[in-house]
Amino acid sequence: MRVLGIETSCDETGVAIYCSNRGLLAQALHSQTNVHAQYGGVVPELASRDHIRKLLPLVQTTLKQAHLTRQELDGIAYTSGPGLVGALLVGATFGRSLAWTLGIPAIAVHHMEGHLLAPMLETVKPKFPFVALLVSGGHTQLVAVEKLGLYHVLGESLDDAAGEAFDKTAKILGLPYPGGPELAKLALQGNPKRFQFPRPMTNRPGLDFSFSGLKTYTWQTLQAHEPADAQTLADIACAFEDAVIDTLVIKCRRAMRSTGLKTVVLAGGVSANQRLRMAMESMIVQEQGELFLPRPEFCTDNGAMIAYAGLMRLLAGQQEPLEIKVKGRWSLQDL
Repeated sequence: MRVLGIETSCDETGVAIYCSNRGLLAQALHSQTNVHAQYGGVVPELASRDHIRKLLPLVQTTLKQAHLTRQELDGIAYTSGPGLVGALLVGATFGRSLAWTLGIPAIAVHHMEGHLLAPMLETVKPKFPFVALLVSGGHTQLVAVEKLGLYHVLGESLDDAAGEAFDKTAKILGLPYPGGPELAKLALQGNPKRFQFPRPMTNRPGLDFSFSGLKTYTWQTLQAHEPADAQTLADIACAFEDAVIDTLVIKCRRAMRSTGLKTVVLAGGVSANQRLRMAMESMIVQEQGELFLPRPEFCTDNGAMIAYAGLMRLLAGQQEPLEIKVKGRWSLQDL
């Protein structure tokens, strides 16, 4: 079965084709970084318009790379939420309409389920059940995954997600958009011993996260050292990143112990952070567990993860009725 996957939840247009027999056949991705850079963040209306401009050419490119015609597709998967409603509508309208035209089934995919299943795109795949730590610009969640579609959210961010906190803190430090990767790059030059930031909500039971206070702590530290030289900025960035990573690792270890699960999936845009990956690998060794990570290109938003998630649901007999429906907010537990 060959499934076309479409991802348009925010500021990246992703298209891919995944085959049940041959794996990933082709993929294409367009980033809107240059579109939004002058505004310092994603402008929803501009994101929607850019998806409209880029989606059809990307689909045509992907089909050409896979040596397929539209008539050879067996299903279409598209991100239906959560995300920016206008951006979601572009992919959902295109995907559902194309499926109707071709007379093939369509499936609406949960964006975070796509991230959760991204490690399945690799040769060595995790086996159910497992704990998933999902860290992205919009979400930070610990999820107990029993099987496809059966998810229990163990904990999540009560305010800023980890990726959002990275981006906002980068702005505080005067770094260019997109801030998260720039902060991580600056942190590599920092002295990890100069500043010690708090690890929020780790001194109390539970698996929820809160990073807004850490952002404020960063701002206060910067104010106390104004005018800050380049090394001070790097040291603050390093302390902030260390605090976020330690918090994520502490909570993930706690989730493993509370569930008794030894298999962990780390996914989402922030999972591309090399220091986070190293810290998670070290913790997993200590816990005698097993860690599964998607390659960096599958950490950020992409069409391949949507195509794979859609394929799994289509093979399970699911498909969408003849309607176009998106959800700006959508819990994994509602699947």
